[in-house]
Amino acid sequence: MLPASMEDKILKLLGRSDYAPLNPSEMVAKLGLAASHLPELQRVLARLERGGRIARVKGDRFALPSDADLVPGRIRMNRQGAGTLQPNDPTLPAIRIPHEATATALHGDHVLVRREPARGRGGRDGERSQSELTGRVVRILERARTQLVGTLQRGQQFLYVVPDDPRISQDVIVPPPSDVGRPARVGDKVVVELREWTSRHVSPEGEVIEVLGPPDEEGVDMLSVLRQYGLSLHFPKDVLREAKAIGQRINEADYQGRVDCRTHAVVTIDPEDAKDFDDAICLQRVEKGNWKLWVHIADVSHYVKPGSALDEEAARRGNSTYLVDRVVPMLPEALSNELCSLKPEVDRLTKCVEFLLSGEGRVLRTQFYPAVIHSKRRYNYKQVLGLLQRPPADDMERMLHDANNLAQKLRRARFKAGSLDLDFPESKIRLDEEGKVARIERVENDISHQLIEEYMLLANEAVATRLMALNRPAVYRIHEAPDPKRLEEFRQDVLSHNIPCGNLTDRAEEQRLLAKLNTLPIGPALKIGFLKSLMRARYAVEPLGHYGLAKKKYTHFTSPIRRYADLIVHRALFPAEGSRVAQRPLREIAEHISETERNSADAERDSRDVKLFAFLRQQLKSGQPQSYDALVTDVRNFGFFVDVTGLAMSGLVPLSGLSDDFYIFDSARIQLVGRRTRRVIRLGDRVQVQVAKVDTFKRQVDFKLASSGRGIERPGSSQPERKARFDRARQPETRVGAGRRGQFERNSRSPSKRQGSGGQRRQEAGGRRGPSQRRKYGQRSYGA
Repeated sequence: MLPASMEDKILKLLGRSDYAPLNPSEMVAKLGLAASHLPELQRVLARLERGGRIARVKGDRFALPSDADLVPGRIRMNRQGAGTLQPNDPTLPAIRIPHEATATALHGDHVLVRREPARGRGGRDGERSQSELTGRVVRILERARTQLVGTLQRGQQFLYVVPDDPRISQDVIVPPPSDVGRPARVGDKVVVELREWTSRHVSPEGEVIEVLGPPDEEGVDMLSVLRQYGLSLHFPKDVLREAKAIGQRINEADYQGRVDCRTHAVVTIDPEDAKDFDDAICLQRVEKGNWKLWVHIADVSHYVKPGSALDEEAARRGNSTYLVDRVVPMLPEALSNELCSLKPEVDRLTKCVEFLLSGEGRVLRTQFYPAVIHSKRRYNYKQVLGLLQRPPADDMERMLHDANNLAQKLRRARFKAGSLDLDFPESKIRLDEEGKVARIERVENDISHQLIEEYMLLANEAVATRLMALNRPAVYRIHEAPDPKRLEEFRQDVLSHNIPCGNLTDRAEEQRLLAKLNTLPIGPALKIGFLKSLMRARYAVEPLGHYGLAKKKYTHFTSPIRRYADLIVHRALFPAEGSRVAQRPLREIAEHISETERNSADAERDSRDVKLFAFLRQQLKSGQPQSYDALVTDVRNFGFFVDVTGLAMSGLVPLSGLSDDFYIFDSARIQLVGRRTRRVIRLGDRVQVQVAKVDTFKRQVDFKLASSGRGIERPGSSQPERKARFDRARQPETRVGAGRRGQFERNSRSPSKRQGSGGQRRQEAGGRRGPSQRRKYGQRSYGA
């Protein structure tokens, strides 16, 4: 056996200043190993190569990637076939990969890229432009997925599968399906296993391994989403056995070493249809006008031990996924919805953060300890909003009124400290018994949500502060500062509309602009542009802080039932003697759960989209499409993009669909002008639209102006005219609901307990509920 530190020894060898690339046989001698260790050394080298920590160069020799001007990372593809590399090293900038340089990379693959010289602006040949760093994929280190979902089609000579994911532009050639359980017909949704693909000049090949059925057959739409994103509805038998062995009740021994909070007026506040209650609060007034606040979080770490089958499966899943019609939980329901869930009128184990707060919300003292609670009542947001709008009827309601007043003080202090207000209304799809869209509800981030959100943010920050003070290895939630160049591009966009805007690298100027945009009809459209200029929140072992929340110390602690990151943080804060926080390196875990979060976000968006596509196709089929209010978010020479708030999706109104006039694109003012009517369509206009076309393959919806209605609403006479300028560099995503996700992140209750919609743009805080159960604080609005 090789020593456990062999990886470190290899990396130390490759990092020496006098190191010259060696092959495995030469490395055995250099490291002083016996020849019999060669096969095991090769396995270690292969593992390091897959992780992007070393690179294989000419002659089957190995070097550090940086020494060979190579950069490992994840590639993100767009619909045009080009990609962007997010390097493994967070200190390196993103690298643009032109379409012709992507080799055989698919969206999400771990790849090795060679940086290429680029002409800097005003620079010499060969000068690398920091604003346009480009590269070429030289090796696929690891496929993000080897199975794809698509539609079976027949060509003149062969069968092929058109992938559902529009970021995969290549069709997959397949032989006639056999032994797949049911007959495969052209037009069916199928799952295809990719074979080795070595050249982008030929189509990839694969094999159909499962036939899902016709796309309009009941259940096939959601089954396609589950298969596409590798989401497992069922847990392995050994995981279920472990969950069952834990039992359904708290054992007498479990109470030992815990602070008894069962007499406290502890309550939970969640969405109406939530079942996994991660968090609970209690507030009491104490001496000198101060407050004592208890934030209780489900003690999942008491039941899920490092290295157990439960732990390994939770780590693999990374987080729960909240599809539009179901939840794919991180933990079996016996834990997520029962023993760990902080249900009312039963004893439950928690990890508690106790605060002593001044009357103005300043933290005077914090304590961290295991506890046991007996929740007195389970509230939903609607109930809390209602009782906050009338005088309190009893002590419990009086506590919630006090909690709301204190939370609003915390909220004002947070924004005063620099937190960015990027709140947008959300929408939630309600399905009927047949799984079809029954209605779409608007969800506001009102004071009932903010009450819990602020306390979850406070707990997350306090835990991060404690972990950093103890210098304990952990996983942090980070949101890095945006690229100043992107902020400047957005600033120029704002100025083009005659809206005053200073230097956006100044936090105070950002806040002033966002406050101004909140008062303008054009504001929502421009706020979407601001969100796109921000980085995406992620997990890391370095406590780099959270830009959107303006917090130097931040982590995720408040949702361990549905986020593995929070479970890791619980173990780090309350370490068990002789037990490791995790079985794998924390850096590896942070990268993995950042990926599973993105995967879940994409799946949640797609689950929403497929239901909306079917809903809109039915409208077209009926010949009586509904009219929706929409906001013009971008104007181009081929049409204009709209944000349809009633559907929580974006789409294009093509010029070919405007039949009332012939429209000319005014590139100076970025507007469309009717040649005959002189009708003007510009950014920020409010229009009424109807669905015109649903393209299932491209995952796009085109709209048209409603044939009847109030027409265009101008931002108003107070809205300044745009000055001539600007040729937009970035086209907004036209995929349904795709433009605004993953930007900021909201708060502390969610990787998602969020709506699961592609149209969300929120901040982040701690992490709450999702499509059907979460609100999603802490997670993605700022890109989380």
